[in-house]
Amino acid sequence: MPSNAAIGRNIVADPADGRPQLLIVDDDPLITEAFGYVLEKDFRVIVTDTRAAAIRSIRALAEPPPLALVDLGLPPTPHRPDEGFALISELLAHVPDMRIIVLSGQSELAHARHARTLGALEYLAKPVDPERLGKLLQSALSMDPAAPSRRTTGASGLYGSSEAIEQLRAQIAQLADAPFPVLVDGESGTGKELVAHDLHRQSARRDQPYLTLNCAAIAPALIESQLFGHARGAFTGATENRAGYFEEAEAGTLFLDEIGELPFELQPKLLRVLENGEFHRVGETRPRFCRARIVAATNRDLRREIASGQFRADLYHRLSVFTVSMPPLRALAEDRLGLMTLFRDRVSAQGGAAPFALSPAARERWLTYAFPGNVRELRNITIRLQTKYPGRRVSPEELEAELDHSTAPTSPTAEPARPADDGDPVRQAMEELRNNEGFALDTTLRRWEVSYIEAALRLANGRMSQAARLLGLNRSTLYSRMDALGMDRPQGGSDAG
Repeated sequence: MPSNAAIGRNIVADPADGRPQLLIVDDDPLITEAFGYVLEKDFRVIVTDTRAAAIRSIRALAEPPPLALVDLGLPPTPHRPDEGFALISELLAHVPDMRIIVLSGQSELAHARHARTLGALEYLAKPVDPERLGKLLQSALSMDPAAPSRRTTGASGLYGSSEAIEQLRAQIAQLADAPFPVLVDGESGTGKELVAHDLHRQSARRDQPYLTLNCAAIAPALIESQLFGHARGAFTGATENRAGYFEEAEAGTLFLDEIGELPFELQPKLLRVLENGEFHRVGETRPRFCRARIVAATNRDLRREIASGQFRADLYHRLSVFTVSMPPLRALAEDRLGLMTLFRDRVSAQGGAAPFALSPAARERWLTYAFPGNVRELRNITIRLQTKYPGRRVSPEELEAELDHSTAPTSPTAEPARPADDGDPVRQAMEELRNNEGFALDTTLRRWEVSYIEAALRLANGRMSQAARLLGLNRSTLYSRMDALGMDRPQGGSDAG
């Protein structure tokens, strides 16, 4: 049976024995010992007890584990789910295809729904039968986590025929052969990497290398060597000369995912590469030159990062010569049904079971749900529905049980709603109603609607299509809303995309 000494390392000494790796994150040694003992016959178990230790373990592994079993209540707040929720997001930032199962004593339904929205595949309340858990892990491992082939045209990997997707395809085609950097922003789970790959595939560089580096997945002390390479003897463990990503990309495309995680002290070196192509391997004085095109992605608001001193303004302006904003899933109209069908049919084929169908009422609910976790959330909901209801018609009640009602969708470019001082919006509304005898709900809602539309137009520099995406609307709907509110359309920007 594994002991506490196993925390933070592989329980099994030999990492090449063919068993898949499983990361267990729980601060209860009785839980980790019990599950480590039961599961180690099928998995190479890695045990950690905190969020920070889990991320260190992931970064230290040559190959990340495909599976994780995560407790929500972790130190330093073991009686709250915050650390567990944060860990789910961080694990998926490091390993987007990781299948995460939450095993928690905090069995509130809202916690389960929110964990799934963040990207967890399933949520189990403690105690759980080890045999059932083992079968669930094996089932999760057998699922192909990759997004389905998303083609409706021969040139694009993006799925869909909505106006937002068609505009995105047109923008990619326009920018593909430009030599300048592109910054892809958007909410987590929207598929920013698909844009980077399409930019490469549709360019004249398509026969050159296409490399991806996740800046969040590498320890800060190692990322400089990964990017620029190093000379033999440059640091402990540097036993030979090694090229970095900038060299290996040659004249192709280098996709820097999670660019907001790049350490501040390395940002001037990346800026130098963007300005004149020059860089140095760690431990060398001879300059080398990069010919690759840089595409970067982030789900952070880099302008806020600049204001807080975490990101350099000059680097941001170099990276964002062109900016591509990914539309959230809630803006993609009936593409949400098409994506569900693609994921459902893939899971159905893998399991050999008949596909489920949505009842007419459930279909309408599907089209009105905001999907705050975007495509990743849609995929996981589809997997659960297919697993629970193969060959059946899913009712609105059965669908509702899989949806998250506790999370408002967020955008990296939108200002968050201002909460009450005590964090309770209901209490804030009560105070406003108590202190304002002339309160009118319609007037208040109209004022807020005008404010959000004006904010979106400012952020989009008057471009109606981009403002509509920020608001989760179609452009025609935004026109109608503005006309109804008596708002003037921006001069010269109404048709800009």
